[in-house]
Amino acid sequence: MNQTTIGDPRQFLRALFDEGLKAVHPEGIAAGELPPPPPGRTIVVGAGKAAAAMAAAFERRWDGPVEGLVVTRYGHGAATRYIEVVEAAHPVPDEKGIDAARRIMALAESAGQDDLVIVLVSGGASALLTAPAPGITLAQKQEINRALLRSGAPIAEMNTVRRHLSSIKGGRLARLIEPARSLTLVISDVAGDDPAVVGSGPTVADATPVAAAFEILDRYGIELPGAARDAMASDREGVRLDAGLHQVRVVADARQMLSASASYAAERGVTPVILADDFEIDATSLARVHASVARQLRRGGGIATPPCVLLSGGESSVAVRGSGRGGRNGQFLLALALAFDGAPQTWAIACDSDGIDGSEDNAGGIITPDSLERLNRRGADARELLRNDDSYRFLELNDDLIVTGPTRTNVNDFRAVLLAQ
Repeated sequence: MNQTTIGDPRQFLRALFDEGLKAVHPEGIAAGELPPPPPGRTIVVGAGKAAAAMAAAFERRWDGPVEGLVVTRYGHGAATRYIEVVEAAHPVPDEKGIDAARRIMALAESAGQDDLVIVLVSGGASALLTAPAPGITLAQKQEINRALLRSGAPIAEMNTVRRHLSSIKGGRLARLIEPARSLTLVISDVAGDDPAVVGSGPTVADATPVAAAFEILDRYGIELPGAARDAMASDREGVRLDAGLHQVRVVADARQMLSASASYAAERGVTPVILADDFEIDATSLARVHASVARQLRRGGGIATPPCVLLSGGESSVAVRGSGRGGRNGQFLLALALAFDGAPQTWAIACDSDGIDGSEDNAGGIITPDSLERLNRRGADARELLRNDDSYRFLELNDDLIVTGPTRTNVNDFRAVLLAQ
């Protein structure tokens, strides 16, 4: 092993995150062999937090004329020459998202047999690409989205419901594209990297029965307005596609992000241990898992000894019950600080790879061996903050927020726990 060169643990953890982001940014992604330009038009459509950056990268790689439109979150735009970029609201959709979805549907329908449609999909597309099923209003979709977000449901379950309430998700966009061919390039933000789940799969036929969506709503106690319930109940046939016309390719995922971070750590003499890239449990329970593994490694009872770093991805959840501010990564860090309780030589970082943890302005934050001590000196109680879902205040009081701004990619959460000597 190389000589250990951690330096400042805060800077080391931040560098791990930055190296991971580079590996999954659209500019650095090898999208694989692109098809040759078609006899007709090349139309690019897409949605998600990385959609604008993906469109800009595609323009630079494509050898031929191109046109189209993508929709991304406010503040996540990028400079393009030929593909229009629209910004709209996320995670609760707005009228700009509705209008962009209508225009994307019109572009899809305009494609002829000699045309090629490139579809760019990344996390956030479910809210940004909003086209309610007939009979459902934007206000109803907004309230359903809010209820799903508050419920703590995993993204796969949320998107199962969304697909059955949409005129564009669950393969319906691909159906509009036919008889043209399509190639969908996906930056995955979901565990398992199933393209049907990322952005609710606008070009992937939905295989889930409508009964599954009703079961999810019932389990979380979410009531649908009458018109929305009727619309979903009528969605029984699903979507049939000509599979020969539609190709889907995942071009970036959490595994690539963690692998790049692991290589960076190893080059500096720190043994990387990738726990998993697909965690899907609540943030507090996930913190306990990481703390337990860290304690075992400290005792010499694991596959690595300090200096080492635990890495993980996926998407934790928070069933919001308090009135505080923060996201799932902040919640994870607050619970982890309590679990470590000042353990020496132990630091951690947790950030959302899109640059926004929940609804605040930070990507996440960092904790240190003295996080709880510093918080106490500021007159705050960590357990009370955790009960109130107020992780943003925890990180803000300690000056431990990480603010990156929009990263223009999204492979979900990045977590690293550093065990130094």
